[in-house]
Amino acid sequence: MKILVINGPNLNKLGIRDKSHYGKLTLNKIQTLLIKEFNNVDFSFIQSNIEGEIVNIIQKAEKSFDGLIINPGGFAHTSVAIKDALEDCKIVKIEVHLSHLAKREDFRQTLITASSCDGYISGFKENSYMAAVFLIIKLNSTGR
Repeated sequence: MKILVINGPNLNKLGIRDKSHYGKLTLNKIQTLLIKEFNNVDFSFIQSNIEGEIVNIIQKAEKSFDGLIINPGGFAHTSVAIKDALEDCKIVKIEVHLSHLAKREDFRQTLITASSCDGYISGFKENSYMAAVFLIIKLNSTGR
């Protein structure tokens, strides 16, 4: 099983940003947790603050991966380009958010990209990623 994990803008600042929303862990620590918890999964991790770069990565994903986890950060609320790339990508896709978006500002209530994924998980900090991996494995084993 090969899973691509894409992290969008400002997620390279985890561990520094508001810990009440995003947790205490850095992005590297979240990646280490995933590898340790799911040692039978081959992960690739990418973080980019650049929208077009994320689009390019998504466009190539289905050739090499069985599933995709994306935390688009602020692009979740603004990026039609990422939404369209996700729509065309035919592997299992789960959007994750560390913070509980339903308890956040009004502008965070519109999730443009999530509708192009198989589902989304919000509010469980690093466990959002853990749940997404579990679901990708499960959905791939049952043929969705």
